[in-house]
Amino acid sequence: MPAISFQSVSKTFQTARGPFQALDGVSFDIQQGEFFALLGPNGAGKTTLISILAGLAQATSGAVLVQGVNVATQSAQARRLLGVVPQELVFDPFFNVREALQFQSGYFGVKHNDDWIDELLHCLGLSDKASHNMRQLSGGMKRRMLVAQALVHKPPVIVLDEPTAGVDVELRQTLWQFIARLNREGSTVLLTTHYLEEAEALCGRIAMLKNGKVVALDATCELLNAASSNVLRFKLDAELPPALAAKARVTGRIVQFPANDALEIERYLAAVREAGLHAEDVEIRKADLEDVFLDVMHRNEEVKV
Repeated sequence: MPAISFQSVSKTFQTARGPFQALDGVSFDIQQGEFFALLGPNGAGKTTLISILAGLAQATSGAVLVQGVNVATQSAQARRLLGVVPQELVFDPFFNVREALQFQSGYFGVKHNDDWIDELLHCLGLSDKASHNMRQLSGGMKRRMLVAQALVHKPPVIVLDEPTAGVDVELRQTLWQFIARLNREGSTVLLTTHYLEEAEALCGRIAMLKNGKVVALDATCELLNAASSNVLRFKLDAELPPALAAKARVTGRIVQFPANDALEIERYLAAVREAGLHAEDVEIRKADLEDVFLDVMHRNEEVKV
């Protein structure tokens, strides 16, 4: 039985401009114990899909199951199986950190779990904030609290929706060490993130959404193996000619070209020289998940919103 099963999930919103289809027949399963990434550009449908999974929105058609439990028709049972860390910083200003976790436990009928609460506080670096009012916490500490609240009832399925957006490196490392441990112990993890290096390092399989449709779904290693074998990377102090720029990924001064072999690398460098430009800090590297992601998105540009 899959930990999560999306079965032909579609969602249409009624807007002032008419109906907008946010999800279009999304189908895939996440197996028990997987660390799975759901990736896509803004507006791809990731948050809508997570909202349906969490019971915060209802699919127009299709079904979502959590360990065989239908989230629409068996919502209370499904919620107990899920720990969802949302994007938004939502907190109750009337409780301190420990009280908030005890109160959250009560939502799920969990009592006498002080040892687990202590472990959560320790593993997420919140022990010294246990008696602090929620209003006194920094943004990063509030983000840690969202994780603790999602895990306080020990759910078998953990959903992380952009959990490290706008947070410091220390929190990212602390969070991933703890979540990776829970995954090793059997928890299923579904992650959405714009930090593609996190998805590449942590996730065994990846689904990519664009315009509400799944446009790629495979093991991380297979997606990487299918990419261009190398990437030519260098720095420029001037703009590339339009014909070259159309083939490149440019970030500030950094220019990157997909390159399958040495001949293709030399052709790019020769074209740069012929344009009267000087490439600095030239290097060749293996393609990473960001290269794969951009390639998949560009290959599906013809898909209409």
